Amino acid sequence: MLFSDGILAGRKLMKNSAWAVLAAFLWVAMPAGGDPGDERILLARDAARSGDRNRLAINAPATGHVLDPYPEYWALSNLISRPSPDFDPARIQDFLERNAGSWLAEKLRSEWLRSLGKRGEWGSFMAEFSRLEQPDQEMRCYHHQARRQNADPAVLGEVRPLWFSLVDTPESCVPLLQALASEGLVTPDDMWMRIRRLMEAKRLSGARAVASWLPAEQALGPSDLEKASTNPSTWLDRQPINFAASRQGRELALIALARLSRDDPMGAYLRYARIDERFSAAERAYALGQIAWQGATKLLPEAHAWFKAAGDTPMSDEQAAWRVRAALRAGDWRAVKLAVEAMPVAQRDLPDWTYWQGRADQALGNKDAARQAFERLAGHPTFYSILSDEELGRSFRLPDKARSISEDEAQRVRQTPGVQRAVALFRLDMRTEGTREWNWTLRNRDDRFLLAAAQFAQQLGIYDRAINAADRTRNEHDYSLRYLAPYRERIEPNARSRDLDTGWVYGLMRQESRFVTSARSGVGAQGLMQIMPTTGQWIAGKLGMKGYNVGWLRDPDTNVMFGTTYMRMVLEGLDNHPVLASAAYNAGPGRAKRWKDVKPLEGAIYAETIPFGETRDYVKKVMANAVVYSTLLEGRSPTLKSRLGTIAASNGAVGGDMGSPAPGAGLE
Repeated sequence: MLFSDGILAGRKLMKNSAWAVLAAFLWVAMPAGGDPGDERILLARDAARSGDRNRLAINAPATGHVLDPYPEYWALSNLISRPSPDFDPARIQDFLERNAGSWLAEKLRSEWLRSLGKRGEWGSFMAEFSRLEQPDQEMRCYHHQARRQNADPAVLGEVRPLWFSLVDTPESCVPLLQALASEGLVTPDDMWMRIRRLMEAKRLSGARAVASWLPAEQALGPSDLEKASTNPSTWLDRQPINFAASRQGRELALIALARLSRDDPMGAYLRYARIDERFSAAERAYALGQIAWQGATKLLPEAHAWFKAAGDTPMSDEQAAWRVRAALRAGDWRAVKLAVEAMPVAQRDLPDWTYWQGRADQALGNKDAARQAFERLAGHPTFYSILSDEELGRSFRLPDKARSISEDEAQRVRQTPGVQRAVALFRLDMRTEGTREWNWTLRNRDDRFLLAAAQFAQQLGIYDRAINAADRTRNEHDYSLRYLAPYRERIEPNARSRDLDTGWVYGLMRQESRFVTSARSGVGAQGLMQIMPTTGQWIAGKLGMKGYNVGWLRDPDTNVMFGTTYMRMVLEGLDNHPVLASAAYNAGPGRAKRWKDVKPLEGAIYAETIPFGETRDYVKKVMANAVVYSTLLEGRSPTLKSRLGTIAASNGAVGGDMGSPAPGAGLE
């Protein structure tokens, strides 16, 4: 474990007085090493996972361990989910008071409020809700329900915006949406709009619920939505000539066209063209907007024209983003500018669209407007900020390093209970719980606390949390913590031997694992460079290594060797272009090739128009990271714009995935 690596490193440096203080603290205050209480915590966790209340009760009583609240929380959480006849709610209140302000108190309070909301115990709910620090949408809807039970006349007016924005709808919100419909606060047009949006997002059950609230003259049959969306091409081809005579018929046809466009935008457009005159102008615009959206995500050149034909039809944020991306691929800067300006203000002000609006203004000769856009973004180590600085003629510069952490500041962090619990959880390999404790404890902290916490985590070898803490600072920064470069003795020789840019290797690794050697993604990618088992086997074969075992990927040296070998292979197979190779590392070389255009494409536009949101974000972060790491490690860096370069035109032969899947998907 990384924690153990940190302790071993600390022992080697015991002559240093700071490490002596740290080591003493770890062994005394944080039950490090062989604290017998650790076993009780692990036994209680296993009992909680299996639902064994008796075993959990045996291990729940406090013994002075820093993690004592956990077994008690697990026991109470179990009782909330499956209350016994003699359950006393006072136990919940007692725990919440004794652990006020902690992550576990927030979590237990949320579970208790959910239980109260489901049972409709609104008095108790209202008494407790105000103490919840970070209510999610489910809790907020329960709160609205409670207020409505108290005859608060303002509730439905406050809830109404959810009708137009909420797609993933918690159960607690459904009665409120139904009340909007039954009390006439939304129109049938609003209902059809919501049905469309839910169907676009593949939320069939939610769409059915809204359809059941339609007025009788527009009612749908129980399986109409499912039939129109399950096999949309067949459904459309079989529609009678008079299908458009009713609102239901037209809406189902629009839903079928939208669903078909998800798999076959051109097929959807051809079917639309045969029946377009049967729709109203607004309905035609909606259909074209759907087809254009899905065509853009598949990088079809026709998508740009379809978006133009859709006019000013209302669009989701995702659709609006793809309208800009289609215009970028088409090289139509006027359309880029208009598409950004048509976005809602909150979306338009995001760095992505501020930058592209600046680029559009620049291309159209509006130099003052372009400069203002770039100035709003400049000065940060992010993709669009670095590009904006470069458009202003400035290269990326590291900010002044924050002053050193004092012993008092370090002690303040070490003595914080949430930090102590997080470190103990990491020591017990309870990474999920440790990460939540850490993140919760660092909320709303000042820069000095964050930097001291980052330094502490670095000393312990908990590198992902060190980065996490340093990333949060607002005014004082330490980029040597924000962009850690551990394992240099492993990483840099591998990078040099494969002629790889070290900044790019570190930038990719930071995004993949945050330097957690034991990191494992949800799809099974492992280690510092997040290698998938099948990819590891493929690399081993290419290197002539016999007897491959997936356990090899857990060895940091082998993991780095495999990862850098793969980087070199995909780089050579993809025009020696780091943008393409970064996309390939995340999504596979075949996809990286398919995302090219028939004409040369600016690297930033290629990155912006990657169809997979995860890969798009990943490539931007890796490339920005590379600039920062090169500046940190070498004192200078090629510009981000030169790194992004130009993506050569596709030759039409996308091939396969070079015999290999992508190594991994990256971690946050």
